[in-house]
Amino acid sequence: MTDPAERGRLAAVFTNPGVADAYRHRPPYPAEVFDILERLITDRPRRVLDIGAGEGALARPLASRVDHVDALDVSAAMIEAGRGRPGGRQPNLRWIVGAAETARLGGPYALVTAGASLHWMSWPQTLARLVPALTGRGVLAIVDHGPRDLPWHAELEQIIARYSRSPGYNTTFSLTGELAERGLLTVTGRATTAPVRFRQRVADFVEQFHSTSSLAREGMPAEEAAAFDRAVTDLVLPYSAGGVLEMTVVADLVWGAPTP
Repeated sequence: MTDPAERGRLAAVFTNPGVADAYRHRPPYPAEVFDILERLITDRPRRVLDIGAGEGALARPLASRVDHVDALDVSAAMIEAGRGRPGGRQPNLRWIVGAAETARLGGPYALVTAGASLHWMSWPQTLARLVPALTGRGVLAIVDHGPRDLPWHAELEQIIARYSRSPGYNTTFSLTGELAERGLLTVTGRATTAPVRFRQRVADFVEQFHSTSSLAREGMPAEEAAAFDRAVTDLVLPYSAGGVLEMTVVADLVWGAPTP
């Protein structure tokens, strides 16, 4: 994992409008994710804080199930994209531009969610802020999701490692394991969703990699981004039918109490 300075540099990439636009090509969360998150809410009112909300892939669906959602992200471009996507203008969804470490929070929250976002934050500072922001039985839920059991996975990882702008790229890193080991999170539950099918055009599958901090087009020379696109396209195209890939998406959820 990268050091704090490197994390900050990579996190700043998400402020680029091109990265926010590429986010729409990421696979959606399985519907079961929202069933699990809703069950984790036991206090009233049912208020949720989504940190590092991006364009609201968690916040927008959650808003239709709870009393209120605060969607917090450091990137104005991400939030602008989120407002324009389905469910982005629900009256009980409040978008907040700011950093999780310093932004003014509302609350108290019966649930705090983080989907592929805590990596880029200061863990001690962020989790310490969440302790007083949670209700008595409130929890922090960390959600990770994506395609599983891809037949081209090993070769894809080699391509990503070759082009990644993150010198600390590590496919075995466990965020929740690291937080627990550092005493920042007391894990109280885990769940894995049932696999769901997801079909996607090869071009869109390639483009979603440019929604990541380490492979954003804004951080790569144009010829290098084009070479990455060709390499991934050449790899996965033989697995497609009519230029469309069929994949299986699974989500892992870990929840517990943040510890200052």
